[in-house]
Amino acid sequence: TFNVHPLTMIHSVLLLFVCGFAVTIGAHRYYTHRAFKATTTLRIIFVLLFSMSGQNTMWAWVRNHRQHHKYSDTDADPHNARRGFFFSHIGWFLCYKNPKVIHYGRQMNMRDLDADPFVKFQTLFFIEMYILLAIVIPCATQIYFWNEDPLKSFLVCYCARTCLALNLMCLVNSYAHTYGTKPYDNTILPGENKIISMITVGEGWHNYHHAFPWDYRTSELGTPHNWSTAVINYFIKKGWIYDVKTASEESIKKRILKTGDKSYEKYEDFANTNTISL
Repeated sequence: TFNVHPLTMIHSVLLLFVCGFAVTIGAHRYYTHRAFKATTTLRIIFVLLFSMSGQNTMWAWVRNHRQHHKYSDTDADPHNARRGFFFSHIGWFLCYKNPKVIHYGRQMNMRDLDADPFVKFQTLFFIEMYILLAIVIPCATQIYFWNEDPLKSFLVCYCARTCLALNLMCLVNSYAHTYGTKPYDNTILPGENKIISMITVGEGWHNYHHAFPWDYRTSELGTPHNWSTAVINYFIKKGWIYDVKTASEESIKKRILKTGDKSYEKYEDFANTNTISL
C-alpha cells in the first residue's frame, strides 16, 4: 500500500499554497503587470519560491503572460482559448507554437526583467535552482525530519505537487476563458469564476482582471475568495509592498455600463443614475 506520513501531506500542501502565492503575487501581479512595487527582500522571496513551484523561468513565464494579455485569445496568444479547452489548458505545452506566437513573442518589451538582477540570476541558473529548490530541499526536508521514504517523498512532494500546481494555473487559461459571467466586458472570453478563484487563491475573477490588468487586486475590493490580495494587503501594512495600482470606482462603473453583460449586482442602480458619462 502507498502510505505516506501525515506530515508529508501537510508539508506538500503547504508548499503548494506558499509557492502558489509566489506565482499569483510574484510572477503575475508584480513582475507581469507591475501592479505594485516591492522591497528587495520580497523580490528575492518571489524568485526563490517561484523556482520552488517547479514552473518555468520567471522571464519566460512573464513574457508568455504579457503576450497573453496583449493578444488575448488570438493566434498570437500562447494559449489561445479559441483553439479549444484542451489546447488552452495543456495542449499548448504539447505542440509547436503558432508562428504568430513566436513572431510577436520576440517583440514583447522585457527590458524591465532584463535589468532585474534576481530574474537574470534565476534565468542563468534555472536548472540548478529548479533541482535544488523544487526537488532536493522539499524532499530532503521530509526524509530528514520525519524519515519519509525517499520515493514516496519524490512522488508526493514533487510529482503530485507540481502536477497539481500546473493544472490549477492552467484552469485559469482554460476554464476561466470558457465559463463565467462578464459583468465588466462582454466582448472578451474571460469570465468571473468563484470556484476557480477559490482553488487558485484569487485568480478566478478573470473578466475583471482582463478589463483592468494593472489593478493589484485582480477583482473589485470586497470580492470574496481572493486570498492573494489578502496576502498583498498584509505586506502593504508591513511596508514590503507599496505604490499599489487600482482601478478607480468611476472607471469600473463606466466599463460595467459600456461593455458589461448586465450581470453585475448593481448594474440597474448604475444604469438609473445620471452621474456616469460613457
